[in-house]
Amino acid sequence: MLKKWRLISLFTILTLVLAGCGEPFLSTLKPAGEVADQQYFLMILSTLIMVVVVIVVSFIFIFVIVKYRRSRLGEDHMPKQIEGNRNLEILWTVIPIILLLVLVVPVVAQTFSQADTKPMDKKNRDPEKTLVVNVRANLYWWEFEYPDYGVVTSQELVVPTDERVYFKLKASDVKHSFWVPSAGGKMDTNTDNDNKFFLTFDSKKAEQAGEYFYGKCAELCGPSHALMDFKVKALSKAEFKQWMKNMENEKAKPKTDLAVEGEKVFKEKNCLSCHATDSKDQRAEAARTAPNLATFGERSKIAGVKDFNDENLRAWLKDPESIKPGNKMTGTYPALNDKELDALTEYLKGLKTQD
Repeated sequence: MLKKWRLISLFTILTLVLAGCGEPFLSTLKPAGEVADQQYFLMILSTLIMVVVVIVVSFIFIFVIVKYRRSRLGEDHMPKQIEGNRNLEILWTVIPIILLLVLVVPVVAQTFSQADTKPMDKKNRDPEKTLVVNVRANLYWWEFEYPDYGVVTSQELVVPTDERVYFKLKASDVKHSFWVPSAGGKMDTNTDNDNKFFLTFDSKKAEQAGEYFYGKCAELCGPSHALMDFKVKALSKAEFKQWMKNMENEKAKPKTDLAVEGEKVFKEKNCLSCHATDSKDQRAEAARTAPNLATFGERSKIAGVKDFNDENLRAWLKDPESIKPGNKMTGTYPALNDKELDALTEYLKGLKTQD
């Protein structure tokens, strides 16, 4: 019995220790923008209300047990009955109503405020003032389209800091859910309708976060649901303008003989039937069946989850199923030999908007 309690104690301590592990901005408890700040306030407010209620109820419970215990008053003592006491009935009816109002008023106000996406629906909107990003969720990758610029990218979302970024969300296969924990609550992506909302990314918090914020799929969607990650690069307004300019003028060309061979392999293996290597992808949305690779060489992760290096890239190209089970790339092209893997790896690393 003692051994069991030791194990239980050990696992309890281990759970508490591991609960503190992870990246600094992969938590709703570290808000990094306007929406996240509002939601964090509501979490704190509701928690405080619950704590106050628990403390008051616990105090009354303990008080009654101690004051009216049988050993103190005797077996035959009957405490004064308060059934039908008008003052008490009013008191314990009014107090819950007040507590609910304290919580409901800011919740309703902020819900309507965060649902205001009218600026993104204007026909002649200025993209420098109202940035819109069309997000399309797929098994198991993310596409980000900037419709006012005609730019499409995948896996890494780039946004300006200190301004509202409006998102239109849709899924191409099954239900997913778009979530950047430090920026705001999740929003589902459906196949039959578009959801809209906005987020902001605080510049100071972006500096603290480092290279990027983390994004996740928050809806169980298949065997690789846990691996359906994306990254969010939050840049200053000037840096974002420069990035968009680079994307609009992007024309990556192979710079080595091995990369040229890789481009041939890419075409011969019919990779272009699914993947685009041009950020100005003009194909219809339904025709984009795989991630856009225009900025592949600038990404920080392979398949969204592996560190970007030659070894992981080769492993992904050789056997994508071993890295992301259930992905649509598995079995869609013939096996590659070592020479082809080397060439294709070199080619993909060179897909960048700038040297």
